[in-house]
Amino acid sequence: MRKVSLFLLAGIISLTQACNSGKTPDSVDSAKDANDQKDSSNTESYNKDYKTDSTVAGPILPVDKDAANFAVDVANGGMMEVELGKYAHLNAVNPRIKAFGEMMANDHSKANDELESIASAKNITLPASIGEDAKKDMANLMKKTGKDFDKAYMSMMLDDHKKNVKAFEKTAKDCKDAEIKSFAVKTLPVLLVHLDSAQAITGKK
Repeated sequence: MRKVSLFLLAGIISLTQACNSGKTPDSVDSAKDANDQKDSSNTESYNKDYKTDSTVAGPILPVDKDAANFAVDVANGGMMEVELGKYAHLNAVNPRIKAFGEMMANDHSKANDELESIASAKNITLPASIGEDAKKDMANLMKKTGKDFDKAYMSMMLDDHKKNVKAFEKTAKDCKDAEIKSFAVKTLPVLLVHLDSAQAITGKK
């Protein structure tokens, strides 16, 4: 009974500290931490926690850390693209930007679903919600209205897709995991279309 009481007390203290801190756990950091704990490439941790104790059925991460981090970042960005795309479709002034937002929502929803399926099969933890940094960017953007919103949204989309294309090109070339690499190869042409559209609408490269 004393051992149970100590565990309960520890749990209460931990919960109280979390509440008092006032900080919302970042879903992206939480997902990456979960994958780090499952990473079998960390030989010392893997041997200690899983191989030397037959009673521990530890969840193993069958991809390298770079592939897992790529999946987490893409999932986070994809969720943001979907939500902002829906918002732009309803609130943008320029019809081209409304259409662009609808394309973002549709295309990234499909990519998110495919990535989620791959991650589930490979025991990769993805963020359950949009990360705190992305939420702040979204909140700042959604404060704008009319043409100011249109300009800020397309500027964000241009910058984001430049970064996304580079990340997907690298993964499509260098990733050691066949399924993650195939996902990057398949999705890259879609992102290039998005980037071309963003460049055409903004008139910028």
